[in-house]
Amino acid sequence: MNLYRNGLLGLALLLTASGQRVEGQDKGHAGPRCRVVPLPGHRTAFEFGGKEVLVWHYGKEYPRPFFYPLRSREGTVLTRMGHPGAPDHDHHRSIWFAHHKVAGVNFWGDEGTNLGRVRQKQWLAYEDGEDEAVMAVLLGWVDGEGRELMEQEVVAAWRPGGKSGHELELQLTFRPGGESLELQKTNFGFLAVRMAKELSGHFGKGEIRDSTGRKGESEIFAKSAAWMDYSGPTKAVPDGREGVTCFDHPANPNYPTHWHVREDGWMGAACCLVEGRILKKEEPLVLRYLLLAHAGKNGDKEFAAVAQEFSRRPAFMVRKSPRPHRKHEVFRKQLSKD
Repeated sequence: MNLYRNGLLGLALLLTASGQRVEGQDKGHAGPRCRVVPLPGHRTAFEFGGKEVLVWHYGKEYPRPFFYPLRSREGTVLTRMGHPGAPDHDHHRSIWFAHHKVAGVNFWGDEGTNLGRVRQKQWLAYEDGEDEAVMAVLLGWVDGEGRELMEQEVVAAWRPGGKSGHELELQLTFRPGGESLELQKTNFGFLAVRMAKELSGHFGKGEIRDSTGRKGESEIFAKSAAWMDYSGPTKAVPDGREGVTCFDHPANPNYPTHWHVREDGWMGAACCLVEGRILKKEEPLVLRYLLLAHAGKNGDKEFAAVAQEFSRRPAFMVRKSPRPHRKHEVFRKQLSKD
């Protein structure tokens, strides 16, 4: 019997040491509520109260990094990997960053010619906290010959949010590899979201709606709006809605942005839909977005409140850290008193 008990104790210790949870472990969770936790297999998890709520995947087996899954407060998985009916759309990986025409190179699709790849070069900082967990990483956009055309700094902050739902705040900073780089006109890029099948307008019971009151692909496609919502009833919330609302920040170029949406369950903020732009070394392109993973009976009033709060929130800054045992640190800038 002692050997049996000792064996169970050893197994529990091994599971705990390897990052796996054992029964009762969450109850004894200490430290900040919001945490960033590196995992094996080129993954980084965001945890809230000791429970995994979001994972960043950056392994080289994928053409570009992505977040999956994004969950609501009810635990519902709101995003999916790939298109429900089109195998040539496997590049739709939950929440990802891409662009169809960067100096003629295709960083959007997985198939075809003149393809580029996005690789994580290094992580810069992980910050835990009571109100948010923040990850800063550096990505390289590399063409088919191995040349880095563009560098992208990603700051991702997972927040418990208010009554409306959890939040994933994104700050994307793009810098050319040389003095300048052409970002050509395209519907595709930079931020994209593939919704769960059940929330698709075609395959499920979901609906697309925007900040102007428009609904459906035909009314919204290529139009500009401050936010875009894709949501519908779910098993967890049959009398309400669960889904994702994507907010464009007022400081972004061409705010409010144009949107590429499809009734099959896809939406993307397309900053180059109307015209391309020249990315200059001395003028990095900074884009800020907020993804609200909501559940309940949220509508225009609730989304307007979230948009207003997001617009007032300070941006992030990444810098070399003066603190010991840290290479970099990420923090929010101080707001001007003016």
